[in-house]
Amino acid sequence: MGVHVFVSAVGQNSCIPLIDPFASEVLDASASVRRLLSLHRAVMVVLPLSLILIVCGWICGLLSSLARNGPLLLFTGCYFLLGGTLTLAGISVYIHYSHLALAETARQYGPRHVQDVRISFGWSVALAWGSCASEALSGTLLLTAARALGLSQQPGAPPSVVI
Repeated sequence: MGVHVFVSAVGQNSCIPLIDPFASEVLDASASVRRLLSLHRAVMVVLPLSLILIVCGWICGLLSSLARNGPLLLFTGCYFLLGGTLTLAGISVYIHYSHLALAETARQYGPRHVQDVRISFGWSVALAWGSCASEALSGTLLLTAARALGLSQQPGAPPSVVI
């Protein structure tokens, strides 16, 4: 059993299975379908990886903040910036993939099969953009904390940390 990409028409109870993205019969597909499948695979890898980076980043951020370790804060800040970039890439690829999937479906099955289909993302894209922004902000704050901690630990500097 594999994952299938489905397109359903608004107001109808019918779905058209397009293709299993990880099946071996993909080799004889057209170039546009192979490109669509590679985008689908990218989405299925990038977005879960971004979520894993966020969870691991929380743990690293908490540990580095509690330890007040400058290099670990620096690493965690860069880690969060990488996670934000990965989230942004995943969002972009997913939106591009969705539009290409609709166009490919219209090409294969005719425009009448997709005339009532509307692509909208709703709260999912808003939350993804919020996640991307919060990762960038967290990374920036952690890099600032690492810099402030590094400046405060220089010889002759007062022991307080000012951000």
